[in-house]
Amino acid sequence: MATITAQMVKDLREKTGAGMMDCKKALVEVDGDPEKAVDWLRQKGMAKAAKKSGRATAEGLVCVKTSADNQTIALASLYCETDFVARGDKFHEEVAKLAQKVIDDNPADLEALKASSDDDVKQLIATIGENMKIGDFARHTKANDHEVVGNYIHSNGKIGVIVWAEVGKVENTTNEAATTLMRELAMQIAATNPMALNADGVDPAAVEREREVYLQKAREEGKPEKIVEKIAEGAVAKFKRSVCLLDQPYIRDDKKAVNDIVKEAGKTMGDTIKVLGYKRIQLASEE
Repeated sequence: MATITAQMVKDLREKTGAGMMDCKKALVEVDGDPEKAVDWLRQKGMAKAAKKSGRATAEGLVCVKTSADNQTIALASLYCETDFVARGDKFHEEVAKLAQKVIDDNPADLEALKASSDDDVKQLIATIGENMKIGDFARHTKANDHEVVGNYIHSNGKIGVIVWAEVGKVENTTNEAATTLMRELAMQIAATNPMALNADGVDPAAVEREREVYLQKAREEGKPEKIVEKIAEGAVAKFKRSVCLLDQPYIRDDKKAVNDIVKEAGKTMGDTIKVLGYKRIQLASEE
């Protein structure tokens, strides 16, 4: 019987797109003949993934998962070709598995998540016959018992948000005012895609670009030089309000800023609440 080397398995995997263990099994079955191994995989329906790999993956799903101890929350996303597949149970199960892997493995980056999940996804590709691709993920673990976390998946399944805050009293992490606020914040983030939590987090380069645009615009409009700078600063202030979560107009009542509803929730609880951070992922359409 021929010796099956790691390089043989790697070459067959690259050629067919099948899983590593399937490639090894195929080579064993055909006594190490690479061409017969390709045929074996094709016969078993496991070589479809490579043929599908050039197709665009513009549909898909974002999934949220929480750990059993309620300390860690994760978002994961998986792309596919059609909305029909994205609505299917098998696809939903696969995205949920990805989110669970993010919780369990805490992957360092997307490549690490792909390395641990690609074989499962390729098996699903072979089963369903449609190209798929692992997308962005996000993960957060509570820093202490005072944290409260919210999440939201948009109705189309293509946007997911997690957001976390800290309350002064531990018992208020389950207060209805706090949990309602966190969901509202997650919906706000999904709808507006803020650039930062507050002004301190805004990219200085983005601020400078805005300032330069309005400086030049005011000059081209013939405004007196002594007020050009004031116009630019006013535009920058407006820009920051639009891209900073806590300064944005609240989507349910634009007469209030998001920070106002945070303060209102704290007042209702008789406590303080401080928004600490958020993560948002969105499926991006491909041409």
